[in-house]
Amino acid sequence: MRRMPIPRLRHRARRGFTLVEVLVALAILAVTLGAGVKASGALVLNAQRQLQVSAAQWCADNHLTELKLTRAFPGAGQSEFNCEQLGVRYRGSVRTQNTPNPNFRRVDVQVFSEEGYGLLTVSTVLSRF
Repeated sequence: MRRMPIPRLRHRARRGFTLVEVLVALAILAVTLGAGVKASGALVLNAQRQLQVSAAQWCADNHLTELKLTRAFPGAGQSEFNCEQLGVRYRGSVRTQNTPNPNFRRVDVQVFSEEGYGLLTVSTVLSRF
């Protein structure tokens, strides 16, 4: 008796991805893109904040330098000033206090944004010349 060959089953070649595979890939892509957008948004906000604080630092340093250059011993009290840096207006507050040594005064300069929140405080001690 002659043996008949067993016919091989032909498997259909896969020509693409299943719907589940595509949905999983899209979900992974969406999570990755969402994290990237959030991270880039945080970087932009951080850069803007750094720019504001740097400009506020310049305002405070300029005002303290002006006080030093006048060579006048400041009286105790509080005053305000305005400053413009990089096209943005800042409001400043100067608080001068007595120290235990009458030849020195403590000067605190606080700089506020246009919106009114405090950006920076710089303190120094000025001496009688």
